[in-house]
Amino acid sequence: MIRATEFKHLNDIFTAALARVDPYRMILNRVRLNGSLLTIDIEDDFIEVDLNDYRQLYVMGTGKATAKMALAFEEILGARIDRGLIAVKYGHTETLNHIETLEAGHPVPDDASVLAGQRMLEMAAAADEKTLVIHLISGGGSALLACPFQGDNRVEGLSLADKQQVTRALLACGATINEINAIRKHLSDIKGGRLARAIAPARCLSFILSDVVGDRLDAIASGLTSPDHTTFADCLEILNKYDIAGEIPAKALAVLQRGAAGELKETPKPGDAIFDRVANILIGSNYVSLLAARDAARQWGYHTTILTSQVSGEAREWAKVLVGIGKDIRKASVLSRKPACIIAGGETTVTLRGKGKGGRNQEIALAALAEMQQDPENCLGLYLLSASTDGNDGPTEAAGAFAAVELLADAEQKGLSVGAFLRDNDAYTFFDQIDGLLKTGPTNTNVCDLQILIVTE
Repeated sequence: MIRATEFKHLNDIFTAALARVDPYRMILNRVRLNGSLLTIDIEDDFIEVDLNDYRQLYVMGTGKATAKMALAFEEILGARIDRGLIAVKYGHTETLNHIETLEAGHPVPDDASVLAGQRMLEMAAAADEKTLVIHLISGGGSALLACPFQGDNRVEGLSLADKQQVTRALLACGATINEINAIRKHLSDIKGGRLARAIAPARCLSFILSDVVGDRLDAIASGLTSPDHTTFADCLEILNKYDIAGEIPAKALAVLQRGAAGELKETPKPGDAIFDRVANILIGSNYVSLLAARDAARQWGYHTTILTSQVSGEAREWAKVLVGIGKDIRKASVLSRKPACIIAGGETTVTLRGKGKGGRNQEIALAALAEMQQDPENCLGLYLLSASTDGNDGPTEAAGAFAAVELLADAEQKGLSVGAFLRDNDAYTFFDQIDGLLKTGPTNTNVCDLQILIVTE
């Protein structure tokens, strides 16, 4: 239910941000096929490839946004595609004619993720030096392709259940996506550049949509075709940092310990010859979506400032900062004149303490409401939307949630305690009862999260 003009503005600004990072449009705008010459002109990457130099052309990939990327390449390449296979999150699909789609689990891998990983490695193994591989990567790929580490002699072999337990422990402890992916890479036979090893000696053009703060290519979808800068020793440090070594399966811990001791082969590093015929091309990022949000906010008449595209840390702590910024603008026009719109992006974390349901964006909105509740008079005119660009915030069908003083009255009328729901990490249930959720459905793009703060008075 939309209660104010500002809520509509928040929704429209977010929608404009999504449109700018539509991977279908981004690829069609920058990739051309003239006769047999494929031309890629994306930011600093200009590449020309003559398809006649190759005997076969494969399109493969994984991630929440990969179906739209595949749709664009079907339009560009059509029947030139000899084999095609992508893995996406359940429901994040498009109608494709030349490329097969497998749907799998996210954020925790499932049996379908294992099948997708096996199928992808089989396809990679069929590629040779006369094969051109168009590889599509977007956020979510880490869970969607699961190849549990088996080791050189299959003695160390991990199961899907092992990987699931590791993933749940990492998600619950508040680890960053870079830390989570470092461990995923070292417990996998496909991540951390190992897919590039399987594809070699074919030529590989990887088109990458970033959902990682800082756009580190080796972290997006756990760096399937990128050199890995992390090590087994780094993984042990992460487990120690969050004190969760006792929460992961003994076999998984043993793999990391043996690797750190030099007994297992490391992931491929920069300089490895397997990357000589690999081009990793970044097609879009969170910052691009922030620029679109800024343009839309200005059209509504807001004095607009982009804070950063690199938000990280605890969701509820970032919420306090956002409300504080709003109050400063309201009181003294710090950062911007009113009416103001402050935009930020990135990816926060949630350390689970309760048993509720929600995601990092709903947690930000609920924590912001808790701050507003302590000082409602000075928070009038503050309107916040925190939402995920993929349309799924945590294990929910909501993209995020709104926060404003007006919502506090609805909560009080229904007898809902902001503090109690926050302590139980149950933001979804709270906002669902006051119509404060944003539900977009799967967007088939994925460039982290956006926070949009409007200050009107």
